[in-house]
Amino acid sequence: MSNISLDKDTFYRRIKRLYAAWKAAAVDPKSDDALAKADCVVSCVGVDEDTLYSKSTALQTWLFGYELPDTITVLTENSMCFLASKKKIEFLRQIENGKDEPDLPPVKLLIRDRNDKDKENFNKLIQEMKKSKSGKTLGVFAKDNYPGEFCESWKAAMKAEKFENVDISSSIAFLMAPKEDPEVITIKKACLVTVDVFTKYLKDQIMEIIDSDKKVKHSKLAEGVEAAISDKKYVTGVDTSQVDMCYPPIIQSGGHYSLKFSAVSDKNHLHFGAIVCSLGTRYKSYCSNIVRTLLVNPTDEIQSNYNFLLNIEEEVMKHLVAGAKLSAVYEAGLALAKKEKPDLVDNLTKTFGFATGIEFRESSIVIGPKTSVLAKKGMVFNINIGLANLTNSAATEKEGKTYALFIGDTVLVNEEQPATLLTQSKKKIKNIGIFLKDDDEDEEEEKENKTEILENGGRGKRTAVIESKLRTEHSSEEKRKEHQRELAIALNEKAKERLAKQSSGKDTEKLRKSTVSYKSVSQMPRENEVKELKLYVDRKYETVILPIFGVPVPFHISTIKNISQSVEGDYTYLRINFFHPGATMGRNEGGNYSQPDATFVKEVTYRSTNTKEPGEISPPSSNLNTGFRLIKEVQKKYKTREAEEREKEDLVKQDTLVLSQSKGNPKLKDLYIRPNIVTKRMSGSLESHTNGFRFTSVRGDKVDILYNNIKNAFFQPCDGEMIILLHFHLKHAIMFGKKKHVDVQFYTEVGEITTDLGKHQHMHDRDDLAAEQSERELRHKLKVAFKSFCERVENMTKQEVEFDTPFRELGFPGAPYRSTVLLQPTSGALVNLTEWPPFVIALEDVELVHFERVQFHLKNFDMVFVFKDYAKKVAMVNAVPMNMLDHVKEWLNSCDIRYSEGIQSLNWTKVMKTITDDIEGFFDNGGWSFLDPESDVENAEADEESEEEDDAYEPTDAESEEESEDDSEYDSEASDASDGSGDSDEEDEESGKDWSDLEREAAEEDKKERGVGFEDFDRKRKGGRDRPRSYDADESRSKKGKHDKHKSSSSNHKGSSSNHKSSSHKSPSKHSSSSPSKNRDKHHKSHHDRDKSSKTNGSHKKDDKKNSDHKSHKRSRDDSREHNRSAKKAKK
Repeated sequence: MSNISLDKDTFYRRIKRLYAAWKAAAVDPKSDDALAKADCVVSCVGVDEDTLYSKSTALQTWLFGYELPDTITVLTENSMCFLASKKKIEFLRQIENGKDEPDLPPVKLLIRDRNDKDKENFNKLIQEMKKSKSGKTLGVFAKDNYPGEFCESWKAAMKAEKFENVDISSSIAFLMAPKEDPEVITIKKACLVTVDVFTKYLKDQIMEIIDSDKKVKHSKLAEGVEAAISDKKYVTGVDTSQVDMCYPPIIQSGGHYSLKFSAVSDKNHLHFGAIVCSLGTRYKSYCSNIVRTLLVNPTDEIQSNYNFLLNIEEEVMKHLVAGAKLSAVYEAGLALAKKEKPDLVDNLTKTFGFATGIEFRESSIVIGPKTSVLAKKGMVFNINIGLANLTNSAATEKEGKTYALFIGDTVLVNEEQPATLLTQSKKKIKNIGIFLKDDDEDEEEEKENKTEILENGGRGKRTAVIESKLRTEHSSEEKRKEHQRELAIALNEKAKERLAKQSSGKDTEKLRKSTVSYKSVSQMPRENEVKELKLYVDRKYETVILPIFGVPVPFHISTIKNISQSVEGDYTYLRINFFHPGATMGRNEGGNYSQPDATFVKEVTYRSTNTKEPGEISPPSSNLNTGFRLIKEVQKKYKTREAEEREKEDLVKQDTLVLSQSKGNPKLKDLYIRPNIVTKRMSGSLESHTNGFRFTSVRGDKVDILYNNIKNAFFQPCDGEMIILLHFHLKHAIMFGKKKHVDVQFYTEVGEITTDLGKHQHMHDRDDLAAEQSERELRHKLKVAFKSFCERVENMTKQEVEFDTPFRELGFPGAPYRSTVLLQPTSGALVNLTEWPPFVIALEDVELVHFERVQFHLKNFDMVFVFKDYAKKVAMVNAVPMNMLDHVKEWLNSCDIRYSEGIQSLNWTKVMKTITDDIEGFFDNGGWSFLDPESDVENAEADEESEEEDDAYEPTDAESEEESEDDSEYDSEASDASDGSGDSDEEDEESGKDWSDLEREAAEEDKKERGVGFEDFDRKRKGGRDRPRSYDADESRSKKGKHDKHKSSSSNHKGSSSNHKSSSHKSPSKHSSSSPSKNRDKHHKSHHDRDKSSKTNGSHKKDDKKNSDHKSHKRSRDDSREHNRSAKKAKK
């Protein structure tokens, strides 16, 4: 136990409060505080598994953070004595060696001696007690009575001394009731667990039982709740190993109700009426509670009574402020009850709640008629108000005649404002009411469905499958949609309000830094090259001096865009290009000019000979060569410096790290840092100090991360991964390795990242088995070390830094960058930390999520995260598998994040620019509702698209030519065939023949038709082509593509009773002399019209004969194609 750290600051702060209250009570003569009468405070804690709550253990948890069984605590005026086993004393030595407090007596630690059964130790304690004040009266916790030899011996020793006892339980309870900030944070987490288990598990379970009409016992449901608190599927954001139940969950229904927390879930089956659910969870020993009543088909009277109960709770919370007397708070609620429904006052619970904390129920601090205690800021109350023994006159069943209503929440007392609700679970009628349809309504619906199926013929059978889906699926989808509609309304309102508060002024455009080479002429260099009007590069002032019209003119290096050198014959050319308005610039170059209307030099070219004159050391062109080289050097140096300055310019100055000299600082060794400080990765150690972390590499490089700069901290264990890591996502970038970084990660490898494939592998190889075993041990060891580090840091920083762990089982694949990775949700973010660069999106920054390319025939879709800061670029995750769509929607919905979906990919840069240019106009026009698939705009666009797609295909000339021949010559036969086939198809569809039957029939028909000539075969084939299909649209298209080698375009007409679509051909025939429109009209016939076409066919035939004499007899498809080719050649 010596390895466990004790928070010394918390201990001394709280023990000071205890001694201060003790002294204040003793000094005040009017005080009725029991502490005033006590000469010393004595507490003995034994081992009793049946006792869940006691003042003694609560005091220990409050002071030390842990329960210490078989420990005696004696607090006297002159000393603080503790008698315990050796291990516990080692743990308590941390306070013995602590700071000297002038207001506190010294700590005395006594180790148990089992040889004399602690007689000597008891005598020492008794002597200390007698020295304290009068030494007669002991302040004890009267209700605490622990069994066991140790406690019994102590009681006997006390009895022998004949001390007087006074019960100080209520005094200590009132002292511990106002919670400090770390305690409030822990209680909030406990409340989060309670709400999660109720909403995600218990409520859903009850809904499912009701939907599927199952018979489930109350006790069975309660057992499920106890199992759910340790399931990460339902409990998020906390360490499940530290979660426990405050009391066994209570589920009551069917007329048997007891509105107390001592009630037990009986073995009766769940009755679908008023279902009272009470559950409370503890996290790190701090309690929370929630009570909800689910109402199945409530009558108007029950709904009215329930709303009345909600009003009373609201009234109680309104009056529960710091300084209010608890009896006055109760009276306020009772007054409202008497005013609204006086006849129900007798049915109300006798109290409206109690203080909670380390103990679930503090009996001395109750919201009741006789409690004179004042509420203090930081107190946490469990408000629970109920109506018992109510009668439902409309009930037909015996179990539903009597019902009860009970609601409860955990709240925090504030200064001068109503209490804050900590159990954020909706409790209005629309949230807890379950409205089922009557049998008569179901029968009517079934009849309607049957008539629809009969009207639609065979096609109704497909929809029947969809309609017969389970009601649970519909209800969960409907719930999600309803929640999303609520979020959509709230989103636009909140966004509009938020953006209205922000300053409307746009960022001023950055002007290009005006660089001055020389402030005065005296600074100009006096070198010979300048006097001789040669190119000169002044490295000191980063300036190039160029001769222009016989005058040396300085140009700062920042004005030069680029330079080029070329040799042509005997001459060397040096071309210098300058920055000027209108020039194309790189991402980090140029900028806006302070005087854009001035005259700018665009380029300058110098020429110099390569030939050396007699007596010259070097040719004149050497000046250009030297100039070219030096300009390049100075330009590179300048650009590097500018880049570093640009990196640093928007850095937020961080506080200085305060180093802690304590040797007990949380520390992890042999870690690697990402991104690397230098090119080569180096290991180092990460240590937690007073106000931040410091990573020190083996080379001595230091990286400091301050606690107040950490936005999100993540701990990812090595389950299913090859590395174990700590990741910090920062509020403001920090600088190391000459670059800014917002994400910093510390990791270590837990196995071989690479595997030698050349090595001989054998399943039973001892070396391999040993390696696997050692890897498992290493993984466990690292996991424990990292987890311990995280817990110690959380305790040390008083929860300022909290490590979030990703939920691997909720993960889904996606590609935020180039490669596909596993994206894992945490309680407040969506992350991928294993691959680099990391992907971290804090959910609190997300405005909404839009799904793109959501179509059934696609395997993947994309996710777009739009941030609350509209100036920030949207984040995109590509290639999320389509089968994960519902999973992702469910997760986003549970996080209260609005999502929408569409079939197109949007240009988000333009979309966001349009929004930010006119934010007010954007929200006046409906805001983000334009993304909804139900919106009119998108529907209109979809219609236009479908028309464009349909119009896109036009058949080739050869096909249209052939089609015109076939239609003109065989129209009458085809129409007859199609009429016959249409009827047979309807029958086929109704009888439900499968593909094998259809293929067999087709084979038999082929055998019969083998004796028939080409004319009949062609006629039947043509008739078959125009036959209305009963298959799906995709199948019919594929069939037509195989047999006809052409597709029909989009003019769709309803045909006869089988509801098929007729084809239309838009390209004109080459052999037809009529206009394209006439020709199109001629071929644009539905099967419905073909019954009347026998007369018109003759005229079409005549027209065709006039236009093409070679079409006078019937022929097969091959003959017609051959003839078409010859006709084309003749025409050419």
